[in-house]
Amino acid sequence: MRLKCFATHLLALLLLTLNAISADGSQLIDNLNQGKPQTIVTYGTSLTEGGAWVGQLRNTLETQYPDLVNFINSGKAGMWSTWGADNLDRLVIDKRPDTVFIEFAINDAHVANQVSLAQSRANLKNMIARIRSANQYAEIILMTMNPTVGESLERRPHLQEYYQKVREVAKEMKLRLIDHDRHWQSLLENDRALFDQYVPDGLHPGSTGCQQVITPEILKSLGVKQH
Repeated sequence: MRLKCFATHLLALLLLTLNAISADGSQLIDNLNQGKPQTIVTYGTSLTEGGAWVGQLRNTLETQYPDLVNFINSGKAGMWSTWGADNLDRLVIDKRPDTVFIEFAINDAHVANQVSLAQSRANLKNMIARIRSANQYAEIILMTMNPTVGESLERRPHLQEYYQKVREVAKEMKLRLIDHDRHWQSLLENDRALFDQYVPDGLHPGSTGCQQVITPEILKSLGVKQH
């Protein structure tokens, strides 16, 4: 009797553990592992349009899942979340994505764009709601990006407050958040010379910076095996 109870308890514990592992993994990778073709759209600022992480992520997924990945970069340099909401249908929803990565906070924080914290939050929630309305099964992944230094910081004096809004929306709407800012902040505080090497203009991470900081964190969050 005790053995039977122990076995039942062990099975329940195993099921809970497996469920937790599954919940940790991304829907994107779960679907690719099942052989389901996936369309991925990356949507954001110059950190997305010209970000080396996009190509690095694409190459990794296409290598591990040949012929299953349709990767679309819909980022646009200099744009912010109001533009993102205005162009969402054409650049995201019409592509019928299975997974969407979104980052606009770094340009919402630019003083010249005059986007309040409340408006930034509202624009982000608007985009999320519309993507979900078009496809309730679409996976939406929010990202904070890197901190800025020098003139780029002067133009974005409240960037951290905008990143915090992204965190709050992710928590409220139960979305996956890849919080790059926290890793970049640690690097900035502990090795400024290396940060400057990875982000040479104080705003845009170069290829090496993406390879060392951004891309590994995305792959880890998604549950992609890294060699």
